[in-house]
Amino acid sequence: MNTTAPAQPHHEEICAKHSAGMPMLLITLAMLAAGIFAFIFGVVLLESDHNAAGGILRTIGILMFLVCPFLFAGLKILKPNEALVLTLFGNYYGTLKGPGFFFVIPFATAFNPAANAASAAIGVMEATTEEKKSARETAKLFDKKISLKALTLNNEKQKINDELGNPIIIGIVVIWRVVNTAKAVFNVDNYREYLSIQCDSALRDVVRTYPYDISNHSGENDESKNEKSLRGSSQEVAQKLKEDIQSRVEIAGLEVIEARITHLAYAPEIAAAMLQRQQASAIIDARQMIVEGAVGMVEMALNKLNENDVVTLDEERKAAMVSNLLVVLCGNKDAQPIVNSGSLY
Repeated sequence: MNTTAPAQPHHEEICAKHSAGMPMLLITLAMLAAGIFAFIFGVVLLESDHNAAGGILRTIGILMFLVCPFLFAGLKILKPNEALVLTLFGNYYGTLKGPGFFFVIPFATAFNPAANAASAAIGVMEATTEEKKSARETAKLFDKKISLKALTLNNEKQKINDELGNPIIIGIVVIWRVVNTAKAVFNVDNYREYLSIQCDSALRDVVRTYPYDISNHSGENDESKNEKSLRGSSQEVAQKLKEDIQSRVEIAGLEVIEARITHLAYAPEIAAAMLQRQQASAIIDARQMIVEGAVGMVEMALNKLNENDVVTLDEERKAAMVSNLLVVLCGNKDAQPIVNSGSLY
């Protein structure tokens, strides 16, 4: 028995068969006017005892009344960067794209499961006036029409452990658009929700492979200096996030244009400790720079004294001079000079 799972279907986008909408609108309006005239004239003939002709005309008028609204259902209007996925008796009929006024087979109906899901969620919402207003604006995005514009997804911030196990709070923003309407509608149940879930999953996978930050106290030749971090390698992390999300949403016909980190911080429970660590790191770096500079200045002073034969010092006096200069240059407070009025020895 073959236990291989069936492959996920991949729908290729095709253009729906259509014609110009304006001529069909004028024809339908003319038919509707003719139907009204035929119905009225048929009633008049019936009252004049012309039963056969009057009955036929009235029947024609009634049929036109029924047919014209049916034809109106085939008229579709699209704005720039909008698309409409049409199905005919359960089968994919095609996609309408681009601005214009179109006429398609009236049996072809628009299909967008994301719109149905959004409408159901808003219908059961118990919210304040401000939230309802925001929900109504959101509902406009979940129309039967599919927007082909570049859209923004900004999920809630997440708490994730980095490579070292430190909990951090991170948030991202994703710029995306629909490039294959057939895949977006038929391959996933709700392509917006699918994108949101995949972004959260990709974010967790990527963050776990990087530390929040790299310590600066390694040796000059230490390999850790070449490591990437969330704070110091934002471009590389963003690129990896984009590639990871794109590989996940390819099946839904979506294109990820850009993915960026919008918020990055330690979790509140360790933020204070990490702040102390950063402060200590800054102090150590500052001290290291001060010591390196002081040693260079002492070396320069000794070389100048030797070159100009200003004074000849033995090793013990050189050590005392080096000690005094280092104390002065590396001290936290201003040095208090002491003048020696006696002999040097």
